Amino acid sequence: MSNIWSIGGGKGGSGKSFFTGNLGILLAKQGYKTLLIDVDLGAANIHTIIGIPHPERSISDFLNKRVGALEETVVSTPTPNLYLISGAMNNLDVANLAHEQKMKLMRNIARLSYDYILLDLGAGTSFNTIDYFMISNLGIFVTTPEPTSIENIYRLIRSVYFRKIRQVLKIHDFRILAEKAGERESRAVVSNPDILLNMVKELDPEKGDSLEKALGTLHFKLAVNQQRKQDNPNVGELICKIIERHLALKMSFTGNISFDDHVHNSVCKKVPFVDLYPYTQTTLDLRECCKHLLSINERQTILRNAAE
Repeated sequence: MSNIWSIGGGKGGSGKSFFTGNLGILLAKQGYKTLLIDVDLGAANIHTIIGIPHPERSISDFLNKRVGALEETVVSTPTPNLYLISGAMNNLDVANLAHEQKMKLMRNIARLSYDYILLDLGAGTSFNTIDYFMISNLGIFVTTPEPTSIENIYRLIRSVYFRKIRQVLKIHDFRILAEKAGERESRAVVSNPDILLNMVKELDPEKGDSLEKALGTLHFKLAVNQQRKQDNPNVGELICKIIERHLALKMSFTGNISFDDHVHNSVCKKVPFVDLYPYTQTTLDLRECCKHLLSINERQTILRNAAE
């Protein structure tokens, strides 16, 4: 079974595509068969990050039935073991997928066989973005140290959590239970999913237990990108603590990625940053993030196997 990592950001410019592309390269160089899927359909650009000027095929070929299987849209990259499904070359309206198209795409992603599948998501909190977290083993959120980016990542994480609650309870049951919970405590449906969970367990213990187990499968990580010397190096840890305190979600910090002016140069040259500048602090930071994420994944795999 493939390890699916969804990588998102609360706003554009956080560097999630840069993070995703270079993380994929680092995984591939360690011998893992890795697939990058650019589902930021309105602004797909990960092909440029990893050094492919014009992908021959894209997701639109699958959605428009020009190919019969999603696997047929996979293209090779200059990096051995690294493959790509591009979101480029789509019609303008493909960014707003119909529900049936989105579900079809997610089902087919889950069937792909790779060591790691990295989903580069669009920015923001639309259902077409957060639903991809539902099929992933690990959700990775990328933010910058700026207050606006931090606020947006907080909203995104909260939206993913509430979306999972709705998915488990189904729309009808969610509305009924949320309304009852809201009558007791308005924060339950406005800001704090933990309060909502506790009230659901009280109102309907069976649904509450099912919901608690489903929410326990969510694994969130946070990376702080474009970290400058003047920025607080502990801001990532602080964000995780705030999220745990106010949303009662388990979230851990995976590392800072240093700001580097050379990122602009690597993108313009269409050469992966970790290849063009392998000895910079930014590349070292990316390597540490990769190492951390692999260790987390290894522990999760051991726990899953033990449970089975």
